[in-house]
Amino acid sequence: MSGEHQTHGKIRILLADDHDLLRQGLKLLFEAQSDMEVVGEARTGKEAITQTQRFTPDVVVMDISMAEMDGLEACQRIRKLYPVTQVLILTMHESEEYFLQALRIGASGYLVKKAAPTELSTAIRTLAQGEVYLYPGLAKTLIRAYVSTHDQTDISSISPKYMGKEKNTSLGHALNILTPREIEVLKFVAEGRTNQEIADILVLSIKTIQAHRANVMEKLGLHDITHLVRFAIHYGLISAEPYL
Repeated sequence: MSGEHQTHGKIRILLADDHDLLRQGLKLLFEAQSDMEVVGEARTGKEAITQTQRFTPDVVVMDISMAEMDGLEACQRIRKLYPVTQVLILTMHESEEYFLQALRIGASGYLVKKAAPTELSTAIRTLAQGEVYLYPGLAKTLIRAYVSTHDQTDISSISPKYMGKEKNTSLGHALNILTPREIEVLKFVAEGRTNQEIADILVLSIKTIQAHRANVMEKLGLHDITHLVRFAIHYGLISAEPYL
């Protein structure tokens, strides 16, 4: 399937929602976009996993409340079995608990169903580029969630590649293995900026930003956006005050 994707260049989407009418509406929305196509549909979490194996989509648009297996469990299994496939949680729930759980299990995006169609299309394109897309306001939730547990968090579990016992020693080592440009990119990513926004600010290409971002994650042993935000706040690379 990957060869076919490269041939026509469209973003391959799998829809997973137990409401037939909603799936039909989403299919019409996506297929009206010149760079998207819906390759499969699922009504349950188990079907979503089966269809992901069958079609290897670029993005799975996943509801949370579904029969047999809910969307969060299906998301976790898909991300483990098929890491190249990104998962966008599309739900009616604006709960911080659902949002944070979705990020912890590997979802790359979280959007509520009341969002505008243009925002949904933007989220799909963002995930297809390997970025994280969060519903406006939820990035602040992520930072607040970290700050609220800051004193109780075992920071040593965030990045085993560099973390030592002393904060200053660990930070010094971390900064020494990053280039000045990588540190800049790290700050912007932790603030919730997209690759395009960072590219515009630094006057660099998106591909260059993507390369810097990948290098940062690899060097520091960071696996997802939650760990990156924790690292940046804990070591004072960004301030949490605007989010409190």
